[in-house]
Amino acid sequence: MSTRRNILKLIGGGVVLAAAAGGAWYVANGPSEAARAAWREAGTPNEKRRRFLSYALLAPNPHNRQPWLVKLDGDDDLILYCDLDRRLPETDPFDRQITIGCGAFLELLSIAAASEGYLAEITPFPEGEPTPRLDQRPVARVRLIANGAQRDPAFDQILKRLTNRNPYEARDVSADLRKSLEVAGSAPGLTLRTTGEGDLAAQLRDLTWRAHEKEMLTHHTLKESVDLMRIGNAEIEKYRDGISLDGQMMEFAKATGMVTREALLDTKSSAFQMGMDQYREMAGSARAFAWLNGPEGRMAEIAAGRAYARFALKAAELGLAIHPWSQSLQEFPEMRPLYDEVHGLIGAGQRIHMLVRVGYAAPDVVAPRRGLGVLIKETAQA
Repeated sequence: MSTRRNILKLIGGGVVLAAAAGGAWYVANGPSEAARAAWREAGTPNEKRRRFLSYALLAPNPHNRQPWLVKLDGDDDLILYCDLDRRLPETDPFDRQITIGCGAFLELLSIAAASEGYLAEITPFPEGEPTPRLDQRPVARVRLIANGAQRDPAFDQILKRLTNRNPYEARDVSADLRKSLEVAGSAPGLTLRTTGEGDLAAQLRDLTWRAHEKEMLTHHTLKESVDLMRIGNAEIEKYRDGISLDGQMMEFAKATGMVTREALLDTKSSAFQMGMDQYREMAGSARAFAWLNGPEGRMAEIAAGRAYARFALKAAELGLAIHPWSQSLQEFPEMRPLYDEVHGLIGAGQRIHMLVRVGYAAPDVVAPRRGLGVLIKETAQA
């Protein structure tokens, strides 16, 4: 039985596809192991910064773009840049989500360094905060200080953390567990809140589904996702990023022309319609939600990414499945009414940085990663 059951059944082929974030599709029947080698290689480099970075690159990030470039400086420093070619201009026009992904990267780097007693002294935007979009200036400078930190128990969850896109069980998340998530995901100036099954969860189920529809039925945002689909093992192993559609059945579907980018982009196709039907079922399975509120600005976005990473690690520790439902937080013009609606519902006068469903689900697979070879650069140019 596949671990991601949810997108469409190709009549005659019996190929079951599963939903991925932003309306993409994924086959979970035999996912590429080679594309996920970074998860097995984490912690193996001899040099300490490379070793810590091998964990950081497993951080959650939007559309699995992995928008990180690192320059090693001296013996103990490193500088993080955004790879400007790996942004999401249609769904993330101000690079807010990309910046949050950089914050998550920095938090995993810090936790990995602490596992060996190193304090990661992080200075965000040492040359100034870029606006309205990120630019070639550094996202952060990091200095490693020996004997400056104690091991963080969250380190044990780095290799267990993942985004679970399966349908969630009709099982409530207890108030005690939700409280643990709230504590883990809150930080100075940032508050993580949750809700269990009830009226608010029902409102959020409806709103997040409508936001998904809006993204999928808006051509330029749908196309951004479709362009980032990696169809079949050969593409996935070549790129190791984006939205993976892999497995033995996908190879058959691709070879026979049943799955193409053109079909996935056609909102009138049967594949698209069946995908929406299946995704609606997945959306309706959410019984608990978490959201992260805080101020606007680049520094807050970095902090939000770090807080979200800790929330995700705590969820892994507690055996909970999580999956961002952040379409309503996107800032492209067509989403504005739903952006205003969700902020009026749960924003409490602040920016909502993350909105996530929480629950219990069948095991899922980790996303591909590109590895250290393309992360560490000799120059700072993105």
